Amino acid sequence: MMIRDLLGRTTILDRAIVLVLAAAAVSLVFFQAGRPPGEKVIVERDGRVVFTAPLAVDRTVRLDGPLGPTTLKIHDGKACVTDSPCPLKICMGMGEVARSGDLVACVPNHLLIRVSGGREKDKEYDLLSR
Repeated sequence: MMIRDLLGRTTILDRAIVLVLAAAAVSLVFFQAGRPPGEKVIVERDGRVVFTAPLAVDRTVRLDGPLGPTTLKIHDGKACVTDSPCPLKICMGMGEVARSGDLVACVPNHLLIRVSGGREKDKEYDLLSR
């Protein structure tokens, strides 16, 4: 009954928009799953590479930046920021990265963490903003 009421209040354009958004969400899931797993993590500060390590080796690394040290943890083939001095800690909320092309950025601390490898070995960026 509730669905019938909802359909009665929507127009054909409303339904078309919902279908297009649902199709886009499903295609994004398939796009993410199709990317190869990464082989290494590369950390850049102010455009220069400051750290590189394979994702297969577990370790915890302290990366210095203008605000202080940021802690990067590599575990089970994934990398994530576990501690950062930045005020909003968005980089920590970005979660784990493991697939080729994944990025984590700590903008206040000038760090860019990216995963490389797989079929897209060392692919250059389309655009990098500073």
